[in-house]
Amino acid sequence: MKINSLADLKKVKAEIEAQAAREAAAAAQRALEAKRKEAQRNLFQAAIGKVERLPDRGLANLTPKPPAPIPIQHQRDEEAAYQEAISDEVDVTTLLETDEHLSFRRPGVGADVTQKLRKGKWAIQKQIDLHGLRSDEARETLTTFIREAHKQGIRCVRVVHGKGLGSPGKAPVLKEKVHRWLVQKTEVVAFVQAQPAQGGAGALVVLLQPVRLV
Repeated sequence: MKINSLADLKKVKAEIEAQAAREAAAAAQRALEAKRKEAQRNLFQAAIGKVERLPDRGLANLTPKPPAPIPIQHQRDEEAAYQEAISDEVDVTTLLETDEHLSFRRPGVGADVTQKLRKGKWAIQKQIDLHGLRSDEARETLTTFIREAHKQGIRCVRVVHGKGLGSPGKAPVLKEKVHRWLVQKTEVVAFVQAQPAQGGAGALVVLLQPVRLV
């Protein structure tokens, strides 16, 4: 601003004083606001009392756990085992010892195994009754039973197939098929005809392979 007279000088001076007054008022307002906030903090502190920081016990891991891998090969093996074909037409007559006590043992298994099995050296841990089942139902049920028992580490089971007295012509059809099926199951080491108290000619006592530890 160009100053040409005393009046102009007074006017400049008045503007400077007004600006200074405004700045002083703003500073005073800021100081008042700061004082008010401090008073609020002190009031809150007085209300809650003394506080202490909680000990750090570690933070929770909120990252979701990745899903377990799907054992594809294991599932395929299970399906293959479930669907494995065991034939009704396999000739097992040369594999069975058909004296007064029918028995079967795999090649390489000593005769003492069937002798001990017949004498009850292995306690029967599980059993299944195939009475009343159709041939295909009995085959599937027996296959599942043997596989699951073996997986559980069970060594000795009893399979009740009946004596065939209710079959047409009273022929033991299911009994003969059970012999064929068991011979084809790799889990089976040997089997013998059960003692009279355990079902006699209507049941078999079956010895399973031990579970291989990996």
